[in-house]
Amino acid sequence: MDRLTAIRSFVEVANCKSFTRAAEQLGLTRLQVSRHVQEVEQWLAQRLLHRTTRKVSLTYAGEQAYGHCQRILDEAAALTLTTGRLHGALTGRIRVAAPIGLAQGILVAPVTQFTDAHPEVVIEVIASDQFTPLVDERVDIALRFTPQPDEHLIARKLMAIDSIVCASPAYIAHASQPNHPSDLSDHPCLIHVSGDHWQFIKDSRREEVRVSGPIHANDLGTLVNAARMGKGIVRVPCDLANPYVAQGELIPLLTDYRLPPSALWAVYLSRSYQQPVVRHFIDHLANCWQHDIQAPIDGSDAAHQ
Repeated sequence: MDRLTAIRSFVEVANCKSFTRAAEQLGLTRLQVSRHVQEVEQWLAQRLLHRTTRKVSLTYAGEQAYGHCQRILDEAAALTLTTGRLHGALTGRIRVAAPIGLAQGILVAPVTQFTDAHPEVVIEVIASDQFTPLVDERVDIALRFTPQPDEHLIARKLMAIDSIVCASPAYIAHASQPNHPSDLSDHPCLIHVSGDHWQFIKDSRREEVRVSGPIHANDLGTLVNAARMGKGIVRVPCDLANPYVAQGELIPLLTDYRLPPSALWAVYLSRSYQQPVVRHFIDHLANCWQHDIQAPIDGSDAAHQ
């Protein structure tokens, strides 16, 4: 028995919660995957999966084995990556899901640098402000802004990114500036579909205000452009805001307050991380984004990118 192949099938079934979907992901037949899982169960002398007509789930023994099997596959992938660096060029295709603003902004440079250095690699970027399902969309890496990623996914923190609220000089010229978060109720706000409750932090105290406004969008770039046109106040991550702040097109507001910090994570499934090209690209992103993106100190000094 090729134990690595069998272990890979077991881990994929656990991830997909389906023999059929696991087989599709691995390019195998359902019968082959089923036999692989049976071989792992016989090897460990444990029943690893509960099988019903509707779903597949891990037994207690399966949960314990799952973590060990992931580590075995990751170590095998690390060995492959190390030897691959010594003996051959990286090849393959990587599907990367990322928020639209990130895909159009700071992601472009790392992607072009990587493909220039590795001409036989193709990177397919899926831009969406919704969380793209990794299994259903065959995504290798998803870049996500979140305080903490799903515990069921493997994740690597790439950097912290501040957020600010801001508006254009034209808007501020005809509207009074808010001095307190509660003042936002008197202003048109440009709202991302992720939520109309904005939190602020001052002296370790959190305040939350519900905002409203004429424009809602699932794309932060759309909201930033509306703000630049003087249509209202926007809350936006600093990777998008700082260039416009530096150019004087947007002015930070409520600077005595901080917004809850967020972080950019690379999340992925074990099977993706086993591919040397995927591991290498994640390392490349981490190297490119060694510095956090912070709020500008004042309206004319944007933080480093």
